[in-house]
Amino acid sequence: MSLLAYAKLARPQQWVKNTFVLPGLIFGHALDDPEKVTAALLATLAFCLMSSAVYVMNDLFDRERDREHPDKRHRPIASGVIGLRAGGLFGFSLAACALMLGFAASPMVAAILAAYGLLNVGYSLGLKRVPVVDVFIIAAGFMLRILAGTVGIGIEPSRWLLLCGFLVTLFLGFAKRRAELIRLADDAGKHRPVLESYTESFLDAAILVCASGMLVAYGFYTVSMDTFVQHGTDLTLTLPFVLFGTFRYLFLLRHRGGGGDPSNELLDDRWLLGSAAGWAATVVLLIG
Repeated sequence: MSLLAYAKLARPQQWVKNTFVLPGLIFGHALDDPEKVTAALLATLAFCLMSSAVYVMNDLFDRERDREHPDKRHRPIASGVIGLRAGGLFGFSLAACALMLGFAASPMVAAILAAYGLLNVGYSLGLKRVPVVDVFIIAAGFMLRILAGTVGIGIEPSRWLLLCGFLVTLFLGFAKRRAELIRLADDAGKHRPVLESYTESFLDAAILVCASGMLVAYGFYTVSMDTFVQHGTDLTLTLPFVLFGTFRYLFLLRHRGGGGDPSNELLDDRWLLGSAAGWAATVVLLIG
């Protein structure tokens, strides 16, 4: 059995999502603190392993349905390349290593990782079939990443950071559901039962609400007096990158059949990647 199959099962291309652990270092002015930087990097690596363990668990639970999916049928467990016992052992090993790395960062990070794992067990066992709840659980997973990179390593989290992070993850979650609904068409409910409860019009409305709230919240944050007091500068120069990235993502979602996988969209679209890189570079330049 090839190592490539196990690498495919772990889905390292999805690890880009775990960069949500890192903004706390920048917004908490901790980049010059080696201890906190090390803890944040350990927490990020731990989330990479734990998220891979969750993907393995989902593939084990969904193997029968995945075999009927046009893309997921090629996954190692659905295709039979990796057996159930081997897959389960691999997932358990990933989770155990994640908890050990998390504990090395701090006991709080380990606790947050455990909460993330339990949240995803609930998701896989049935909560993923409850409309709206499914997307909020996905968003909660990202919020736990942010908390791991703040509270978990001794940094006070910004309320603005938590609010904007929650709204952007809800936006991406509803966008993902819309992309799946359109792509799978009449077979949508067969491959993901919760899609039977969603309509294109509802998801468009949810996406619009989340995108609008996200942009308004971030816009107020960039010019807030609290921001100036905390960082010694406003962050207005970062707003164009956020606006461009949001509209580019909406364009890909509505006109290019994108949005099904935020990680792939970011890595595959040079304009989206450029806006993310530009935002990060500008933030570091202004407050890093």
